[in-house]
Amino acid sequence: MSYTLGVLGGSGLYEMEGLRDVTEIEVDTPFGKPSDVLVKGTLENGTTLLFLPRHGRGHRVPPHQINYRANVYALRKSGATHLVSVSAVGSMKEEIVPGHLVVPDQFIDLTKKRITTFFEDGVAGHVPFADPVCGLVAKALGDAAERAGARVHRGGTYVCMEGPQFSTRAESRLYRTWGVSVIGMTSMPEAKLAREAELPFATLALATDYDCWHDAHDDVTVEAVVATMKKNVSVAKKTLVELSGALPDPAKSIAHGASRGAVMTAPNAIDAAARARLGWLLDR
Repeated sequence: MSYTLGVLGGSGLYEMEGLRDVTEIEVDTPFGKPSDVLVKGTLENGTTLLFLPRHGRGHRVPPHQINYRANVYALRKSGATHLVSVSAVGSMKEEIVPGHLVVPDQFIDLTKKRITTFFEDGVAGHVPFADPVCGLVAKALGDAAERAGARVHRGGTYVCMEGPQFSTRAESRLYRTWGVSVIGMTSMPEAKLAREAELPFATLALATDYDCWHDAHDDVTVEAVVATMKKNVSVAKKTLVELSGALPDPAKSIAHGASRGAVMTAPNAIDAAARARLGWLLDR
């Protein structure tokens, strides 16, 4: 069976060697405009790649203003069967050295102003989310990163802050006491929305710095993040290519059918507008 790998990440990731039949897709969504057009192409192994730069080309959209719902919907509507979020993060552990990759299996959501669900305005739905990452995709992603030559850390917690400012030193030291592995600004609510959309999901976190907790290293800056990210992009591309040839069966994912039993609202209480907006989930 052929699969389609959806990727949310930085604007350089879709420029992969061997990506052919490249087209751009503009998607209308019930939730507004996605961050940019989708880039669609076929990799040498026959897997379709759908890429969406979450900040838009030229990095125009800050993390707190990303239309996360439109992005996830656009990828799902365009045929994505799996979703990987590629995210720059700060390391919260000594052993996660800037330049290393992390495939976390848990999240702490500290965002404040983001819309985190498709279920609202007349439809109440509650998906299970104890294990927010698809273990099958996470394992395949870790294996792919190792084949690509990366130093990868499997498991751990990603704490997602609102941003766009970096942490205070007090915050950074507090998060360290929680035992988290990395800190970032984008994987929430991507993981929540992917679960509602029944997309097997995992995050490929690219460590760029030590945030501001590490006394022996400079505090995080945009310049430091960009410099390390440029080095990481090559291995991230190789990881995605390796993953594309080893995608697990989505029917075996924890995300499969996640929304089917989630809706609490009585069918006769769901109005036409809500059905038009959520028919892609309700009709299942």
